[in-house]
Amino acid sequence: MKAELIVVGKTTDARIAALTEEYVGRTGHYMPFAVSVIPELKNTKSLSQELQKEMEGERILRLVQPADRLVLLDERGKEYSSRELADWLRFWQQTAKRLVFVVGGPFGFSQAVYARADELLSLSRMTFSHQMVRLFFAEQLYRACTIIKGEPITTNKSAGYFLRVDVMK
Repeated sequence: MKAELIVVGKTTDARIAALTEEYVGRTGHYMPFAVSVIPELKNTKSLSQELQKEMEGERILRLVQPADRLVLLDERGKEYSSRELADWLRFWQQTAKRLVFVVGGPFGFSQAVYARADELLSLSRMTFSHQMVRLFFAEQLYRACTIIKGEPITTNKSAGYFLRVDVMK
């Protein structure tokens, strides 16, 4: 089974892009995984949000094949733990030829894209930038692959990124 992540617009933060590429590469050791970038629309000031979503949607749907399982990364989607995502991925690895995940543009997805989607997946109830979603998704897909292979779940200490929460009293 192959997997593809379709995103609208390039990642402008080099640090996020580098980490995303690292996880895409790591995932490639477990299954074919590629990222396709749809260029952002130009001259959008005169276009309504709805028209922008429709135009982006047409570009997204051109990359989707009829037999693909299309999964939209959407705030209204189903949330999984990392182990649940691994179970979900294991199932689709056995039944789908290609899983296509999509991060939409700044205004979300068109109705045509929602109509074609097989499933909605949420990474969190929190809101993240579209660029961060790419990184978080790539890391979680990699983590799911390691869980499926029975490898230990570890943190990436070499990346130097840790979450620190300070509680003010």
